[in-house]
Amino acid sequence: MKAIQCENLTKRYKKFAAVDDVTFTIEENTITGLIGRNGAGKTTLLKTIMGYFKPSSGSVRVFEENPFNSLKVSANAIYVDDYMTLPQDVPLSNILDFAKSFYTNWNHELALKLFQYHEFHSDEQVQSLSKGRKMTFQTIIGIAARCPLTIFDEPTTGMDYAVRQEFYRTILKDYIAHPRTIIISTHLFNELEDFLENILLMDNGKVQLHSSIDQLQSYTIGITGSSSKLTQLIEKREVIYKREISSEQQYVVINNDLTTAELQYINQEGLATSSVASADLTMYLTTSKKGGIDDVFNRS
Repeated sequence: MKAIQCENLTKRYKKFAAVDDVTFTIEENTITGLIGRNGAGKTTLLKTIMGYFKPSSGSVRVFEENPFNSLKVSANAIYVDDYMTLPQDVPLSNILDFAKSFYTNWNHELALKLFQYHEFHSDEQVQSLSKGRKMTFQTIIGIAARCPLTIFDEPTTGMDYAVRQEFYRTILKDYIAHPRTIIISTHLFNELEDFLENILLMDNGKVQLHSSIDQLQSYTIGITGSSSKLTQLIEKREVIYKREISSEQQYVVINNDLTTAELQYINQEGLATSSVASADLTMYLTTSKKGGIDDVFNRS
């Protein structure tokens, strides 16, 4: 079953398209990483999927329904972000008790175990929590709710490295035991890569890439060598990324679909090939075509 289907989906704010004509499908019971730089359109896309925003054009379907004003989608989805609305002056334990009565699949035993593991106190209130502690508490709700669609929008904001790692492990362990559709929007792709199944890469409101992690890891190839020899190799190819190593040496990243003749040329001319780290590739694919930061200094 398709959990999410977007077709030519656009969400505009006046003349600005925060989400611009995107089409993709997310299968049920998968973990997808939504990757992109600030302003890429990730949050607008997620809130449109949740039914908080009405599309300007195109369509979005969640569990085969239009999510806007849908009770079915609202009852089967949870959205956790830095601005999640929680009562500020109510004891945290009371919030968990309320969640137990609200979410159909709520696991109160798991919620309490996580609550204790992270050393929260029953009488603490949201207003007294640091940013990182508040996000940790909110992720407990997102995990224990076990909603068929669970969305975490930058869920590790304010968390230190150790707490982030615990969050990732908790998500994975509970997902394996109780599969559901999970989307995690993050800037920290390198920390998530090992347990994501798919990525959705956004840039300037558009989907630049939607693939499995396995496909992503073999999508491109890096080549290093003589600038003149590389120029001849790539003259008819789209270059995803290029960096000057020295006046005579370059490093380029291109699609990993080399022909037999190109492979022979690489071997004959002594060019070196290498794999491209997935986190680096996502950065290259969303880098301005004007060039990297080195170009700023080269032009000065």
